[in-house]
Amino acid sequence: QYNIKSTFFFTGNIARLIPDVVKMVIPYGHEVGSHGLSHEKQDGFDILSYNEQLFHLKESKKILEDISGQKVISFRAPALRVNHNTARGLIDAEYKIDSSVASQRFDMFLSYGGIRKLQWFFTPRLPYYTSPDNLLSKGNGPIVEIPISATLFPYIGTTMRIFPSLTKLQRNLLNAENKVNGNPIVFDIHPNELIDESDEARIINRRSNNNFSYFFKDWLRSQLKAKNLGPNALLLYESQIQFFKNRKYSFCTLKDYCERKGFTL
Repeated sequence: QYNIKSTFFFTGNIARLIPDVVKMVIPYGHEVGSHGLSHEKQDGFDILSYNEQLFHLKESKKILEDISGQKVISFRAPALRVNHNTARGLIDAEYKIDSSVASQRFDMFLSYGGIRKLQWFFTPRLPYYTSPDNLLSKGNGPIVEIPISATLFPYIGTTMRIFPSLTKLQRNLLNAENKVNGNPIVFDIHPNELIDESDEARIINRRSNNNFSYFFKDWLRSQLKAKNLGPNALLLYESQIQFFKNRKYSFCTLKDYCERKGFTL
């Protein structure tokens, strides 16, 4: 509708199960990226070994390339969970771009891997080449990190749906920052947010024996994430696009951004 381009991150398992969800974005010029092999809690990249990560990265890449006919070079970790092995895994699996960091984001107590995510406070806001051994710091490695935008709260679909007024403030701040340093604005949203599931029974799976962890990461998170699903989310999402369209922003894939800015891929 708005003639814009984006990067779509697919898990290998979903792509293998329903390949048409990958094929449907190809005619519009979108980029196909990897979201790992699985989005299950036990497959978070922050708890997988190097060999396990390498398998997930290579397997999802192969599945997506076979379906799309595109070379897959961009990755975003499920739930943005990474560890010290992830940078090396991405290099060895022949990825070029990562977008699993949310610089200066502070809501990690609501998600798994929260302790490691505290490091986001100290990560660069502008895109950078990462260290070969750490996605969260600059270095001479071949992986380009393009952080998801954040102003303490992440600029994502969940924040947009739960706190629409806050998101309006966010986009104004991000727009002002862009005018100063050219930092790209990276918005993250999931397709299921555009589906109204309010009339369905919500079953909250307890993923932790710790009561504090269960309350914040399972129960509270589940309640918050149910707000403004479906048509309301679509209207809010369109308002984000229109805001930046009206200000003559260019919408592009991660791959196109890197090529425009001279990053070596």
